[in-house]
Amino acid sequence: MAASVRSAAVRGVALLLFLLLAFVGNSLASDSFSTPAADPRISIHEGFVDESTCSSCHADQAAAFSKSHHAKAMALAADDTVRGDFDNARFEHDGVVTTFTRRDGRFFVNTEGADGGQAEFEVKYTFAYEPLQQYLVDIGGGQLQALDIAWDTARRQWFWLGDDAPSKPGSTNHWTGPFYRWNRTCIDCHSTDPQAKFQPSTNKYKSTYVATSIGCQSCHGPGARHVASARSGDISSSMPDTGLPKVDAGICFACHARRTRLLGGYQPGKPFLDYFSPALLRQDLYFPDGQIRDEVFEYGSFQQSKMARAGVTCLDCHRVHDAGLKAEGNALCTQCHAEIKPERFVDDQDPSGLFDTPAHTRHQAGSTGAQCVNCHMPERTYMKVDPRRDHSFVIPRPDLSASLGTPNACTTCHTGRTDDWAAETMDGWYGTQWRERPSSAHAFAGAANGDQAAMEALRALVSDQNQAGIVRGSAIAAMSATGGVDFTTDIRTAAADGDPLVRLGAAEAAGNIPPEQRLEAIGNLLGDETRAVRVAAANALAGTPPHLFGDQQGNFEAAVADLRAYVETNADVAETQSNYGFFLFARQRTAEAEAAFKRATSLDPTLEAMRINLAEFYRATGRNDESEQTYAEAIRMAPERADLRYGHALSLVRKQALTDAIMELDEAVRLDPQNSRYKTTFAVALDSAGRTEEALDRLDGWAAGGDADIIGLALQYSLKLRRLPEALRYAEALARLRPEDREILGLIEQLKQAINGK
Repeated sequence: MAASVRSAAVRGVALLLFLLLAFVGNSLASDSFSTPAADPRISIHEGFVDESTCSSCHADQAAAFSKSHHAKAMALAADDTVRGDFDNARFEHDGVVTTFTRRDGRFFVNTEGADGGQAEFEVKYTFAYEPLQQYLVDIGGGQLQALDIAWDTARRQWFWLGDDAPSKPGSTNHWTGPFYRWNRTCIDCHSTDPQAKFQPSTNKYKSTYVATSIGCQSCHGPGARHVASARSGDISSSMPDTGLPKVDAGICFACHARRTRLLGGYQPGKPFLDYFSPALLRQDLYFPDGQIRDEVFEYGSFQQSKMARAGVTCLDCHRVHDAGLKAEGNALCTQCHAEIKPERFVDDQDPSGLFDTPAHTRHQAGSTGAQCVNCHMPERTYMKVDPRRDHSFVIPRPDLSASLGTPNACTTCHTGRTDDWAAETMDGWYGTQWRERPSSAHAFAGAANGDQAAMEALRALVSDQNQAGIVRGSAIAAMSATGGVDFTTDIRTAAADGDPLVRLGAAEAAGNIPPEQRLEAIGNLLGDETRAVRVAAANALAGTPPHLFGDQQGNFEAAVADLRAYVETNADVAETQSNYGFFLFARQRTAEAEAAFKRATSLDPTLEAMRINLAEFYRATGRNDESEQTYAEAIRMAPERADLRYGHALSLVRKQALTDAIMELDEAVRLDPQNSRYKTTFAVALDSAGRTEEALDRLDGWAAGGDADIIGLALQYSLKLRRLPEALRYAEALARLRPEDREILGLIEQLKQAINGK
């Protein structure tokens, strides 16, 4: 979506989560459709007023706001709102031809539809303003979808938002798929009090909002009480109670965050973590040092910063109504980073100093390199044309870039130079001490690579009260995801922390320890004051037998009610329904679990992961025929998915169709030749079919990769076939990988004796 107003994603799957694309049905370009005089989706919800009411008294604020991107987040398609070229423009990508036209004041696009054929659709709304603008199509059933071809407002040209090969027409990630439905993915953040109003019985929507775009009440909350007080004469400049909640940063983060929505109806003044569960610093979203990787918006970055811990908020830098910056250039930063400490900061949060000088910037005054934001807020481009600045305010570390692949501002600007050059230049400026500056990067990078040595560094992060809560919560989650060590005590300690983000990390981490240890570790979180924590705890404790809860039973049931509310809030999201199926199955509510899994497949019929979950549910309940059929259906939709082939093969094994299973395993290996589990399972299947020599030949070809499991299985089969010289070769290779394994060393001696004795 566009840069100025961004919604956050629901998780789980692929990361093009925020590209807003569209679904195609029959052509909507008949003369019976006409642009309405007013937006038919506008509905004045309870407690709200028409947005024009606000400007009648607050003209100056309304005038300032009208200049912002927020005010232009969404609009009816009209001559004064559409910025793209609809004068018979033609655009082609990957063989897909799209044309843009206008007739009688209306705007049309002719492009590839859900069935793969060309179809014409009427554009009903613009979506965002700059640096790109997208276009929404009403395809029936109340669904609005956005085209995946957007208008670059700077270069004044059309461009395709995708990166990889185009998805199949009608599939989840094709622009016609449900993942890119406005009502589901982006409705939260581009209109005033938007309500999706999904109808589960029909899979249709009756979505409404108070105003088409973001308006006054998006940030100030429902205005009816305020207006009533003003009209009755009860509000004066001396009265602090205006009938409106106090605006805080939470209302910004409600959209400017990568988060999962837990409950609808968020309004200013309400706790952010009661309505949203933010993504922690996962390796697919952030670099190891916390810099932005995927499209995560500002919340997760800013929460890491010293500024956030010192009480700085969005409104310290951004003007309230037009959202522009309060000062130009370095003057924005020297509001606080001045020679004399501002009174608002306590001693341990002293930002004072002389920074806007060449002695600090090491660049000529006024130059690009002397700008604070260019060193401490480097940009990363999303949606191909939309640069976003990192809000964690990192200090450049080219040494970490060289070793861990993290970005740094030095070589981002000096594109012809290397990270080593930048590091050596900094050595000349500061000596080498800067390289010793503490960083979380090594700990998170090590955890991502399964390095047990990183565990102590992560443990230190969790206990370091000077670290941001999101860093500490992410550290406990990363510890538990690494495996190999018992982290139950660490999780229990984190679950008692005063920071809700640390407790959220503990609740998520508990899902990675044995189920019998979870209640002791995070049972206290079932009654947590924060909804995001309670929901995560309920999810982790799904498999706990009811009789073990004791006096926590009531808290568990209340937390489950919060979880159910989250599921209902996301009733149109297949991933949410499928995850709820796992929760229900863990609670031994089998019939309800099956209904949830089936619901997920009906919401998104082409999303293969949903069918895998359903197939595995059938497997777990002993319904092997249905499991195999479900896998077969998924393969028909995505024949190139190796994991589907593998799952199907296992279902065939359970049906004792070994020959067919071997064919599927062979295909899985072909599609994913790096997966050692597929290879070893394939070899085991060949052996089970009496084809041990063939299995050994396959393993021999793969053994050069140095995988211990493959070499060990090759050793086993060579012994079974009495091919002792080959067995010795595999045993010696295994010994090089496991030099402390005495059994392997003993086997080598036995093989040598057996061979020499012949």
